[in-house]
Amino acid sequence: MKKNLLIILFITCQANAQQSKTDSLFSVLKSQKEDTAKINTLNNISRQFRSNNPDTAIYFANEAMSLATKLNDKMGIGNAYLLKGIALTYLGKYEDALHHIRDVLKLCDQLLMSENTGDKSKILNLKARAYGGIANIYDEQGNYTEALNNNLEALKIGQQTGDKAGMALPYNNIGNIYAALGNYPEALKNLFASLKIKEETGDKKSIANSYNNIGSTFFNQGEFTQALKYNLAALKIREDIGDKWGIASSYNNIGSIYDDQANYPEALKYHFEALKIEEEIKDQKGIALTHENIGFVYLHQVKLNEALKYFFDYLKMSDELEDKSGIADANINIGNVYAKQGKNTDASLYLEKGLMLAKEIGSLDFIKNGYAGLASLDSAQSNFKQAFEHHKLYMAYRDSIFNQENTKKLVQSQMQYDFDKKESLAKAEQEKKDAIALKEIQKQKLVRNGFIGGFAVVLIFAFVFFIQRNKISKARKISEIEKARSEELLLNILPAEVAEELKQTGHCEAKTFSMVTVLFADFKDFTRVSEKVSAELLVGELNYCFSRFDNILQQHKIEKIKTVGDAYMCVSGLPTLNYTHAFDVVTAAIEMKNFILDRKKEKEGKGEIAFEIRIGIHTGPVVAGIVGIKKYSYDIWGDTVNLAARMESSCEPGNVNISGSTYELVKEKFKCIHRGKIQAKN
Repeated sequence: MKKNLLIILFITCQANAQQSKTDSLFSVLKSQKEDTAKINTLNNISRQFRSNNPDTAIYFANEAMSLATKLNDKMGIGNAYLLKGIALTYLGKYEDALHHIRDVLKLCDQLLMSENTGDKSKILNLKARAYGGIANIYDEQGNYTEALNNNLEALKIGQQTGDKAGMALPYNNIGNIYAALGNYPEALKNLFASLKIKEETGDKKSIANSYNNIGSTFFNQGEFTQALKYNLAALKIREDIGDKWGIASSYNNIGSIYDDQANYPEALKYHFEALKIEEEIKDQKGIALTHENIGFVYLHQVKLNEALKYFFDYLKMSDELEDKSGIADANINIGNVYAKQGKNTDASLYLEKGLMLAKEIGSLDFIKNGYAGLASLDSAQSNFKQAFEHHKLYMAYRDSIFNQENTKKLVQSQMQYDFDKKESLAKAEQEKKDAIALKEIQKQKLVRNGFIGGFAVVLIFAFVFFIQRNKISKARKISEIEKARSEELLLNILPAEVAEELKQTGHCEAKTFSMVTVLFADFKDFTRVSEKVSAELLVGELNYCFSRFDNILQQHKIEKIKTVGDAYMCVSGLPTLNYTHAFDVVTAAIEMKNFILDRKKEKEGKGEIAFEIRIGIHTGPVVAGIVGIKKYSYDIWGDTVNLAARMESSCEPGNVNISGSTYELVKEKFKCIHRGKIQAKN
């Protein structure tokens, strides 16, 4: 086995003779003794082959691991395990890869706890790279939550050690994850942060990768001019440095832009050029995505059989790579083609499967596309009611991605980056001029008279004053921004009047309100339902429902108090008094009830478990104020609160139960059914 690997290695080296760094490493390896230097060389060779020849990378990582174990070189062992894990990731062997890289984290923790820690920064750097490797595996599998968490851990270490490269990579990866989830403003914020660091270090390959990712994010948002600008900039750098993987990526992106502009011959030309390079370098993930791109071009040309062929190739490759994101995407694409061919049963099957997986991984883009496909399919089958429901959901997800606030933040991110870059260049130029001027002053200092010397001192003082004033101005602006953020956060926790009192006096007095209307809501058999669905789906559904409730309350100017599990509590008539509190709360309650009924029909139509709501309302006096000194909570107390809770617990599912006192205030405006007396606890 060893012999075969060496033969493959020899051929690879001959084919890539232009890669002087790899050749140099082999040359050094021949003459090295069995020491830590040789371990580093073996690991560096593994690093060179990890993407284009993972099997060879694994071979050299194993060689490094064997020698490091023999010499008890812990860092050498850790680097070898990490490189082997990364190579296994490229082969799509994710479980094996996770096992090796998690061993690296354990080793780093042991070294950091040891008395003979050695160079702590090197251990932390290795730990950060291990978190990045784990994040990449989860990203490949479409597990964005775990990918984000591990990238944040890597970023934290980079910030702790001041390692610029250790910050640039996590920023880049976090940006890509947010882009995959459809959160484009947050994506650009992190991508530009990464680019700024890379431009400071001058790493051309990394700069090109950032241009590529920023261009892709603009493309997904429909900003094609900006997308083309960044992709062409990335392509130029990649061609200059001979980065084949990067050139293929740029070709694909440019092809997609031409596809969107209906220039199909150019689009196919760029995609097939990309595919040719990816097959040459054995980039399996790239090959899969390029098949999808080619499928889209044929789909847009209404060459449906050709499109279907490439989408099925994409599905097969994504399945082999265990890429949940790709599997969801491919299923939705295949479903849409079948719908266009009139194969409605097959179309529904693939669309539903893709949508289910998209919800599982939380991809807003794919969820949006899934609902769009189902709406179109329902319409073609004259199922107009279901088509309307699916279209509403499509619109909701589309609007959550493409809204005015997102567009505003996109522009702000771009402007902020351009401004910072110009400011940095101007500052550098000014500092250069200042240095030249200061040098000139020093040269003439001996020959100048007292007046000129005094004048120079005045100039220097003015310069220092100017710089100091700028620093103060910037600090003031930062302080104002942070203050605004704090204000916004405080208003999300407390009512405006209460927040203002707290800021002015440092505390908030409890107040009695003689007449308010309190609403309690919860879901029937919530515990039973929670045992039948996953925690992620349960929390996601609660978040969806409670977010809608929040919007309803905002429309009627009702104050949300808190949620406890599946219970939701709000009140109208405080802290600002009003005379329509009962009417406002009952109106909101009916809207909440109708929303849950509509949601139930939607869920049951898909064979999913649905919630049923109970709502109870009572009107009367309460005491309101802030509880505690940390993590402030604005709350209300009194019999009115208890009676509202009893109204809810005795309510029939799918209805709104109001007390007699509330009824007296709203009976002229709502049709109510008298239930008689009901036994209530206490």
